[in-house]
Amino acid sequence: MSSKNHTTMHGKNYTLFIISLFISGTLLAQQPNNSTAEDSLNNNTAKSAILTNTSIGGYGNAFYQYNSNHGTAKVDLERFVLFVGHKFSDRISFFSELELEDAKVNGGEPGGEITIEQAYLKFSLNPNQYVVAGLFLPRIGILNENHLPTTFNGNERNYVETLVIPATWRELGIGFYGRLNNLPVNYSVGIMNGLSAAGFTHGTGIVDGRFEGRNATGTNLAVTGALQYYQGSFKAQLSGYYGGTVGLRKTEADSLGLNSGIFGTPVAMGEGNIQYNSLGLSVKVLGTIASIPDADKINRAYASNTPKNMYGAYAEIGYDLLFRQNYGKISPAQLIVFVRDEKLNLNSGIPANGLTDQTLNQNFVVAGFTYLPLRNVVVKADVRLAHTGVQNPALVINPSPVARPYQTGNTLINLGVGYSF
Repeated sequence: MSSKNHTTMHGKNYTLFIISLFISGTLLAQQPNNSTAEDSLNNNTAKSAILTNTSIGGYGNAFYQYNSNHGTAKVDLERFVLFVGHKFSDRISFFSELELEDAKVNGGEPGGEITIEQAYLKFSLNPNQYVVAGLFLPRIGILNENHLPTTFNGNERNYVETLVIPATWRELGIGFYGRLNNLPVNYSVGIMNGLSAAGFTHGTGIVDGRFEGRNATGTNLAVTGALQYYQGSFKAQLSGYYGGTVGLRKTEADSLGLNSGIFGTPVAMGEGNIQYNSLGLSVKVLGTIASIPDADKINRAYASNTPKNMYGAYAEIGYDLLFRQNYGKISPAQLIVFVRDEKLNLNSGIPANGLTDQTLNQNFVVAGFTYLPLRNVVVKADVRLAHTGVQNPALVINPSPVARPYQTGNTLINLGVGYSF
């Protein structure tokens, strides 16, 4: 495959890492400016057995953000990530990703997080199929598997795949991945632990209901699946998720009025996207919808104002201004100008015992440039125009005496850098 060939050409210079692209890199070379963790493990140019079988890499980003409503700015080392992978044999490999957010963690203080983002074993069954087991990222959306700062435009990850699809979304389980022999189709199915309805928080969708590998309940489970069609510069995907949110014992769940069991009090999500990348032009379109049919029961048990439905969609177009002059070069610099329109509503459907919050009905227009002087180094600048609905006074509890009136529009200016290796 093309990404593997590219890694072989450059293996003497560096060990490349993209743990988030391992699936797409194994089955399809869909990101022209990066290689995969598996590629680096399969690169046998190093003389030492340790260097040959063990891969070390990472990625990170820092950015400056000016908030026009508040008249303030912040600077943050948003992510610092280290990757370690090891190839035990031609059929068995290990992949891991350790992430530090916001530079440091102080006990008792808000901000900062240290997490294991991935830690799994991969068992290659044949050239077309493999199994993963452990803490892994299911294939849903684009960003979940492709979240390095060198692979997306804008300093901030898009909100649709941050709040509706809570990327990066990882849980403990088993996944099976493959491709068809005679058709340009990839497929995946997986089973993993479910979510926790007790963790759902108003304004963040299902984000806070994830276990992310820590003390997850095993009595409520989830299944995921995806189909990808690829042809030349075009790729389309359909994916889905269905899982339970209550892992309590039955008597405790009954006392709260919740349905327990494997898929009790479920969350269902569907997603579709298309991508096109050719001759300097790149296009991404994604849509997703999530349903929580028993949201009224969750609200009665936990008073979390959980919605019945959420949705999100975005469309992005970009063009590499340096494409013509670099055409035919193996590793050219890129200067991508882009614009993205995002629309999401985290409470598009509200149960009878819920309250509507129009501040969660959001639209973002993001425009800027992405400059890659090298394929693994990026400089970014963008402007984010944000607009929401009006605030619901019934949801304003104990407001700060110095709080400013809520404004439905805001402008954020972002400047940043990122890397991957």
